[in-house]
Amino acid sequence: MDFTLRTYRKMLVALLQKGYHFLTFEQYCQLPYAQRPERYIILRHDVDLKAENSLLTAQVENELGIKASYYFRVVPQSNQPDKIAAIAALYHEIGYHYEDMSIANGDIGKAIAHFSTQVTYFRQFYPVQTICMHGAPTSQWDGKWLWQTYDYHDYDLLGEPYLDVDYSNVFYLTDTGRCWDGYKVSVRDKIPTYQDLWIEQGLTYHSTDDIVQGLSKKELPSKIMITTHPQRWTNNWMEWGYELLAQNTKNVIKKCLIRLRK
Repeated sequence: MDFTLRTYRKMLVALLQKGYHFLTFEQYCQLPYAQRPERYIILRHDVDLKAENSLLTAQVENELGIKASYYFRVVPQSNQPDKIAAIAALYHEIGYHYEDMSIANGDIGKAIAHFSTQVTYFRQFYPVQTICMHGAPTSQWDGKWLWQTYDYHDYDLLGEPYLDVDYSNVFYLTDTGRCWDGYKVSVRDKIPTYQDLWIEQGLTYHSTDDIVQGLSKKELPSKIMITTHPQRWTNNWMEWGYELLAQNTKNVIKKCLIRLRK
């Protein structure tokens, strides 16, 4: 059964057994290219909802000696101070999952002011060094548009995964759409420049078991960013069923949005 904590742990163990080192995105940004491991995973979590689920994945990773990056939104379903503090206490990175252009309805002045306030807020839990855009598929505003006018480095930040990763050298896997080939229904959580190339190379995986099998066949590249949305991962069968139905509905809506915006 996919998208359980048991399955998530199975994937992490398989990656460790194949010699991958785990990096937070902050560590990736800090390390010069020559000092990065030969085989590594940048492990990222977008905490869109259910912060309590993120604490569970953080605990699994901590038990395995893994550090990951957790990006929190400002909405109450994500921004739960006790959960954020508990995850930081497990030595994980905390970052801001920003959507300020949507919150400010496209007013760029209001958006950057809101961004600055929220970065300061999250720094009470962790010395935030990186940020990550929230896709907000129903919004007309792309969060990254903020950086057409401003520079996030001016806020003592090192990087943004959509802008500061060399995807010619790093393969991207995300569970968007509640599968690992969700680029078909993703509005913004994808890497368009390289996705077609990865498909041509046969680097397509639908389930978590497909990834584990790909590891056993030595198919996966040596450098990967893995993004999960922890609200999807649970051992509670009622939550699991609800998330399955909800995500299938969302995927239909996102397909329509993609067609309308072409």
